[in-house]
Amino acid sequence: MSIEENIQSALKEAAKNKLGQDVADGMLILETPKFAGQGDLSSSLALRLAKVCHQAPRVLAQTLIEGMKIEGVEKIETAGPGFINFFLQQDEIASIVSKIVNEGEHYGDSKVGKNEKTLLEYVSANPTGALHLGHARGAAVGDSLARILKKAGYDVTREYYVNDAGVQIDHLAESLKARYYQELGDNSLQVPDDGYHGEDIVEFAKALVKEGGDSYKTAPIEFFKQRGSEMALGNIKKDLKEFRVEFDVFTSEKAIRQAGKVEEVIGLLKPYCYEKDGALFLNTTKDGDDKDRVIIKSDGTYTYLLPDIAYHKNKYDRGYTYLIDLFGADHHGYISRIKSSMKSLGYDPDKLDVELVQMVRLFKDGQEYKMSKRTGNAVSLKELCEEAGVDAVRFYFVSRAASQHLDFDIDLAKTMGTVNPVYYVQYANARLCNMLEMAEGKYGVDYSGKGLTSEAELALMKKLSEYPKTIEDSALTLSPYKITIYTRDLAALVNDFYTKCRVLDSENPELSASRLGLCKASSLVLENALNLIGVSAPKHM
Repeated sequence: MSIEENIQSALKEAAKNKLGQDVADGMLILETPKFAGQGDLSSSLALRLAKVCHQAPRVLAQTLIEGMKIEGVEKIETAGPGFINFFLQQDEIASIVSKIVNEGEHYGDSKVGKNEKTLLEYVSANPTGALHLGHARGAAVGDSLARILKKAGYDVTREYYVNDAGVQIDHLAESLKARYYQELGDNSLQVPDDGYHGEDIVEFAKALVKEGGDSYKTAPIEFFKQRGSEMALGNIKKDLKEFRVEFDVFTSEKAIRQAGKVEEVIGLLKPYCYEKDGALFLNTTKDGDDKDRVIIKSDGTYTYLLPDIAYHKNKYDRGYTYLIDLFGADHHGYISRIKSSMKSLGYDPDKLDVELVQMVRLFKDGQEYKMSKRTGNAVSLKELCEEAGVDAVRFYFVSRAASQHLDFDIDLAKTMGTVNPVYYVQYANARLCNMLEMAEGKYGVDYSGKGLTSEAELALMKKLSEYPKTIEDSALTLSPYKITIYTRDLAALVNDFYTKCRVLDSENPELSASRLGLCKASSLVLENALNLIGVSAPKHM
């Protein structure tokens, strides 16, 4: 067992034998204290047991640790209102170096997900044009979350829901047909005001002319719907791949409609529906929604909610036991209505998590770029990556909680200096790799951690040991930004170690060997962590 598991086992045994309490695993979580004087690991078990035991937490803490001995723990103390702090032996702290090197890319792998069959939906932008920055942030967050969940032991399927039916596709088809006519020199059709005016639609029209000349002038509007959405989705897939984002499944709204799934849902929801003013309403207020929702308008057309209900039913029917949706912040009111719909259909709404991703504001030269997809003035994901680089865009897009607004400064993202956090982290890894290359053939490498006793070395090793816990925390809270924070903290400790500890010392080859082992372990973890957020870890900069 790991040192954490040994401590948790000792606490659980003490609570049972000394206090007569059977404690759940959730009460045994160990935290890393913020300050060195507070030990290496800390437990709040005594505070959690105070109410049920009717005793002061400090008294309970002292009772729990009395006579407690744990292999690898040098000292145990109580502190503050009733915390229990554990000080690890130096050998125990240093053992993390060999553990990391032995496990390599698998260091930090977890089983906390219990192989749960998980469906993660993200991006799902309408196939009507290039991805804007809101979609791009959702792509970065979603892909990072998928990597983290897999690392934490979840069985993850990454899904893109293609909204290839509905009003937006009608507008796309009308816009494409008008541009196609214009490319043939026929200006009898104009792009409607509510159509799509971007340059990409012009490119689609040129491709159709090259492909079929004027033969498509007699084609029905369905042709332009089909081809337009196919070409737009093709471009989206290409841009996402360059952004290091890929999907396992693309599910079509059109296919769900054609399979009769929407009508099936209407029948199942009838007991929870009523008619008013010629429209069909679904009772969602019974489950906390602020008002009941129209699912069929008075003219007989479906609202966007109805196909979405059918789609979510399809998710459950495919056997997924954990559903995660990443939506734009404008979908806030969507959460309660879709959960209510699933409950009415007999599914467990608690198996569905909906995470909202806030918008991005883009700045350059101190000025904000305004984004408008339909006017063609939007800054697309592709354009942003070409200017700032995929690494910078991905790092910044997951640098804060998805629920928080994000300001992206292109000038800062392109800065080759420590004020740029992605450069700072990547440079720390390149510095480690450089040390290892310089030592090759001149120094040995020792992974035992022997002699690593300085404050900078101990702090770095402790941070490396926190990596598995950080992954689990990020997965359980659906928070990729915690990995980004971890990389920055780790890079800071790497730089502190580099500054204070002479790695290549010909007069002390044994210590140099141990420090090179620490360099190797640190580089492995930095590369691993950066990969979880889709950022490269160059060895030279």
